[in-house]
Amino acid sequence: MAHNCIVVNLDRCTGCFGCEVACKMENDVALGQRWSKVFTVGPVGEYPDMTRYALPTMCQQCEDAPCVSVCPTGASYRDKDNVVLVNKEQCIGCKYCMMACPYGVRSWNEAEGCVEKCTLCGHLTSQGKQPACVKSCAAGARFYGDLDDPNSEVSKELAKYDEKDIHVLRDAGNKPATRYIMTEKIGTWYDRVEPRGGHQTAAYPVED
Repeated sequence: MAHNCIVVNLDRCTGCFGCEVACKMENDVALGQRWSKVFTVGPVGEYPDMTRYALPTMCQQCEDAPCVSVCPTGASYRDKDNVVLVNKEQCIGCKYCMMACPYGVRSWNEAEGCVEKCTLCGHLTSQGKQPACVKSCAAGARFYGDLDDPNSEVSKELAKYDEKDIHVLRDAGNKPATRYIMTEKIGTWYDRVEPRGGHQTAAYPVED
């Protein structure tokens, strides 16, 4: 079964927020809400060994998605292509899925009284097009495809790098699919971040 996701090459990402804007425009995301969020990690460390980089986040398309398992109505579900989605008509607004998500990437649509999130632009990819965030990335830092397909764009991009340069957000047993590429020339990878206002985050180093 396909395991479609986004791969972000942080060596290329400039933190321009173009992916956020493209997502909001394509999906008519409500004012004040974001399905795609670009955080700034850092600066952390001590001069001259300091790290600062942009960290785009979105639904991580987890293999064992806690949002799906806690949903009492089945509103959070996997479609026939194995993509984690939300059925707005079945959502009762309990927000259990929002609490269960380790990455805080779900949004509450107050006007419709339901939870929303990144859909990987299924309305576009079903027509053979790229998700809006991928298509609009000025730096060519975002890729979409099936992790299990060696010929997909994501697999080809990942194959260019050593395993030590490929990262995921901290795994809480949910097995996130989204991959981040960041080499040592950019800085130290931090696998856990916590919002501390605006687009800034506090950063925590990878644990051995």
